[in-house]
Amino acid sequence: MGAGMRNTQSQNLGGLGMRALCAVMIIALSACAPRPGGETLTVVPAAQPTGKSVAITVASTRGREAKTGDYTDARAHQMNFERFTIAIPPSHEASRIEWPEEEPDPSRSFAVTAREPLSALDIQRGAGGRQDVMVFVHGYNQTFPESLFRLAQVAVDGDLPEQPILFAWPSAGTVVGYVADKDAAAYSRDELAAVLSTLAADPDVGKITLFGHSMGGWLVAETLRQLRLSGKDAVIERLSDVVLAAPDIDVDVFRKQIEVIGPLEPPMAILVAPDDRALRISAGLAGARPRVGRTNASTPAVQALAKKNGVQLVDISGIGAVDGTHHNRFASLVQLIPEQRDGLTQTRAQVGAFILDPVSATLVALSR
Repeated sequence: MGAGMRNTQSQNLGGLGMRALCAVMIIALSACAPRPGGETLTVVPAAQPTGKSVAITVASTRGREAKTGDYTDARAHQMNFERFTIAIPPSHEASRIEWPEEEPDPSRSFAVTAREPLSALDIQRGAGGRQDVMVFVHGYNQTFPESLFRLAQVAVDGDLPEQPILFAWPSAGTVVGYVADKDAAAYSRDELAAVLSTLAADPDVGKITLFGHSMGGWLVAETLRQLRLSGKDAVIERLSDVVLAAPDIDVDVFRKQIEVIGPLEPPMAILVAPDDRALRISAGLAGARPRVGRTNASTPAVQALAKKNGVQLVDISGIGAVDGTHHNRFASLVQLIPEQRDGLTQTRAQVGAFILDPVSATLVALSR
C-alpha cells in the first residue's frame, strides 16, 4: 500500500473520528438538565391516592457507598442484591419517566417507597405456581437511577406478567465514557452468567426472558457465548426469549458470537433501526465499524445471513422515538401491547411487518 493511500485513509478515519467526537460533545452540551443522582432513590411514603407500583429485584456489579447505600460506577468485588418498590404517579404518560423536580413525590413523580437489601438473588414467588421473570441489561451511559426507573416504566406501561430483574453493571453514566463502559460491561460477564444460572436452576422460576439494550446487548451476547463455551447448555435452553434491542455490537464480532451461541428456540430477536443516531456515533468511535443495531433488515443479504444464523431481525424504525437519539424505542414498544389480554397468546398487535407478542412484550417476526 502506498504512502499516499495510507495518508488518505488515515485522514478519512481521522475525520470520521473527529465528526463522531463532535457529535458526542454536542449531545453532552445539549443535555442541560442535570442527570438524576442518588437523591432520586430516597425512600418516601406512598401517596394516597396513588398510581401503580412495581417491585424490581436488582442484581448489580456496581459498588455501593457504605454510609448512604448509593450505587456508584466503581466495580464491586462481589455482587449487590436489593429489591426496590417504585410508585408511578397517577398522571404518568406512557414511555415517559416523570423525574422528581426536587424531592420524590409519588403523587407527581416516580418515587421509591421501599428498599430491601438482599443477601442473594431472591425473586418474589408467584401465588399460583412458577414465576416468570425478565432480566433487563441496560446500555451505555446509564446511571443507576436511570436504568432502574426505565425498567419500572417498561414494566408498568406493558403491564408485564414477568417479574422484572435489573442487571445493573457499572456504567460511568457519562457520554464520553464509552471505552470505560465497554470495559465495565466485560467485567460483568461472569456475574450475568451466574444470575442466569441461578434462575435456570430455581424450580420456582418459570419462563426466563433475557433483554439487552445497546451495549447491554453486547454483554448479553458475550455471556451466552461464555455459557456455551463452558458447557452450560442447560442454562441457555432454559431461556424462553432472548431479545437484543439496538445492540451496540460490531457486525463481524456478532457473527463470531452467534456462531458459538448457535440457533436458539425460539430464535433470538434483534430489534434494529437504520436511523439510530446513537449507534451511528458509536460506529464512528469504533473506527467506522458498523453496528448490528443499525442494520437494514430489508436487505436480502442481511435476511439471508439472519436465516443462516437462526436469528430474527426486526425493523422498529416505524415506531415513535422516545428521544432525539432514536436509540430508546424499546421504551415505547409496550404502548403497542393490547390493554385487553383475552386469550393472551392469541392477542397480538400489528407493528409494520412484524407483531408484538403481549405475553413476553418482545417483538417476533411475522410468520410467513
